[in-house]
Amino acid sequence: MNVISLALSFSFFVGRRRSFDLDHPNSEYIQYTNVSIRRMVLVGKTGAGKSSSGNTILGRRVFRAASSGSSVTKECWKETAEVARREITLVDTPGLFDTDVSEEYLKQEISKCVNMTAPGPHAIILVIQLGPFTKEEMVSVEKLRAIFGETADKHTIILFTHGDELTGTIEEYMSKAGENLKEILRRCGGRYHVFNNKDMEDRIQVLELLEKVDGMIAATGGGFYTSESYQGVELMLKAKEEELKQHYEKKLQEKERELESRFTEEKGRLQQMIEALTASEQEKEEKIQELKRINWRNMCKMMEYKRYYETKLREARQEAELTHINDRKMMEILIKLQSLQMQS
Repeated sequence: MNVISLALSFSFFVGRRRSFDLDHPNSEYIQYTNVSIRRMVLVGKTGAGKSSSGNTILGRRVFRAASSGSSVTKECWKETAEVARREITLVDTPGLFDTDVSEEYLKQEISKCVNMTAPGPHAIILVIQLGPFTKEEMVSVEKLRAIFGETADKHTIILFTHGDELTGTIEEYMSKAGENLKEILRRCGGRYHVFNNKDMEDRIQVLELLEKVDGMIAATGGGFYTSESYQGVELMLKAKEEELKQHYEKKLQEKERELESRFTEEKGRLQQMIEALTASEQEKEEKIQELKRINWRNMCKMMEYKRYYETKLREARQEAELTHINDRKMMEILIKLQSLQMQS
């Protein structure tokens, strides 16, 4: 390849621009009729088995889970996977219902939880460990309402964990349950399921849960749970996402112009040196090889910058989700939670 061919190939590479689609790849988020997408959030007190249940649903260990009642999940985390021909977006939460967490921590994690499930979850999965039902768990539905909204229980299903410890069926267990547990079940429309998280290979338990979620969605009109707060958050996220995409697109264009100018200057200088050489053919060949190496390095630099900014563009939604929600709305949520903690 001669010098002119090298220059043309490099100019083609630099000049070639990818066309960025500013629509989020998951634009179907706002379509109520799309039945293949399921945004689900796992909530419950520390040690209930939220992370283990998330791993069981997705069929792989993506959430850090503890073997005891201690908390491993310190912040909201989102994973997406295809399960049983459904696109499942699953948000694992830390102990948002716990009474020993700071106000600042609650604000941060509730913001993430709401942002990650915007414009609203299809299912809120309240994870409860089989065993004695505590007063703290009794007010969990009220805490759900405080965080998500007044009608959140209509989109909630109770998921019992430690199903391997059952001596009979879950139905037999529920028939002997105390009034407090039956009351929380009534508030959630009688929807419940049980998992044995020690047997992730048992996919039937996952399929049955997803079928119950589908039934719940159908019963509520075929859409996901939303509220005025969620709608406001979704508008905020879309605006922030667009702002970030425009920022990264501009940064990429600036970097391309900067590198192209620098590379053109460097290439021109070497070409002049080669043309001015009156020495041996060997020396000319050495300079040509040096020009090839410089062109290759320059192309690698450009490829890396394109890869970096294209990744930032693709992940603009996730970055936007780290934005804190409106302080006024957050204070309303915290006041409700504090009131409930005083009752528990």
